[in-house]
Amino acid sequence: MTAPRTSRYARDVAVVAFAQSDHLRRTDELSEVEMVMPVLHEVLAATGLKAGEIGFTCSGSSDYLAGRAFSFTMTLDGVGAWPPISESHVEMDGAWALYEAWVKIQTGEADTALVYSYGKSSPGSLRDVLTRQLDPYYLAPLWPDAVALAALQAQALIDAGETDESALAAIAARSRADAAANPHAQLRGAVPQGDYQVRPLRTGDCPPVGDGAAAVVLAAGDLARQLCERPAWITGIDHRIEAHGPGLRDFTDSPSTRIAARHAGVFDAPVDTAELHAPFSSQEVVLRKALGLGGIGTDTGADTGTDTGADTGTDTGTDTGTDPGTETGPGTVAVNPSGGALAANPMMAAGLIRIGEAAARIHRGASDRAVAHATSGPCLQQNLVAVLEGDPR
Repeated sequence: MTAPRTSRYARDVAVVAFAQSDHLRRTDELSEVEMVMPVLHEVLAATGLKAGEIGFTCSGSSDYLAGRAFSFTMTLDGVGAWPPISESHVEMDGAWALYEAWVKIQTGEADTALVYSYGKSSPGSLRDVLTRQLDPYYLAPLWPDAVALAALQAQALIDAGETDESALAAIAARSRADAAANPHAQLRGAVPQGDYQVRPLRTGDCPPVGDGAAAVVLAAGDLARQLCERPAWITGIDHRIEAHGPGLRDFTDSPSTRIAARHAGVFDAPVDTAELHAPFSSQEVVLRKALGLGGIGTDTGADTGTDTGADTGTDTGTDTGTDPGTETGPGTVAVNPSGGALAANPMMAAGLIRIGEAAARIHRGASDRAVAHATSGPCLQQNLVAVLEGDPR
């Protein structure tokens, strides 16, 4: 029996359904619409709702991946935009589309929301595309790709004595071993570490490049209980951002994740599941420290790190960025039991999938209180943290 949930918001909102595609290296035969439509049909069928019964629809995608402006309007054909619907879009991971939909429901303007996101990375060079996230005047012209920047972060962690190459390999191996039970994962089971991509990161430390889509349905209050036997209630959600320039940040820590986690209530009670959007093995080390999850395979009774001092996020109040002292333990936390982003990392959908996977564990009774994390930008620049809870059993 778990303790009763406590609500900090005007309305109780839950994830009542989650669906995702099989994540594949290439889907040349499918358009974005054809990739998204089966996922939308599956998630709506799980609730019994029709598209016209959804109060708000919000999507997340990237025009840079699609190679054309306003590409998301084409996928609305998969939703069905007639009769007219209330719809919005974010040029970000679908986790931020979920945040917008959650806010919409909190205002009372909708009772249900359909959130979906998708990305096709296969048509181009993802490493080149992601350089467009960087400062356009000083950094982007140098074309430092996401793997090179992540390698700088990994080396900083190694130099600080917080990890080593064998520990990073263990994270990658554990993630893909866990993914063996995930039929949607792109990489499952034993995967060789391979050669260095950018030292100290080997191929196994990096996420697979592939195509995929995901969707969730949100609902408020009693309607959520009608649509789902055990809703995954969003009892806390927050997102924060750090400085744009990599040289202005401490790569061995993520104060924005810690601040978002505190405002979402992560540290208020133990969690049993953590779905972390860590595309590179080294980033799981950073996120474990920020969320107080302890080291690999250890209990979470003690924090493995301390805050570096001044808050580098957007919080301008009295928050000093320090951990409040309440850990997410005791007890062992299942970290990325789905395999995480090291098993499947569809751009613009991997963060939403972390929330969906955490919710799915609550739906089937495998979890009571979970933390889900999504990231955007180079080296964990922007981070969203959500706490999901099931009704007491």
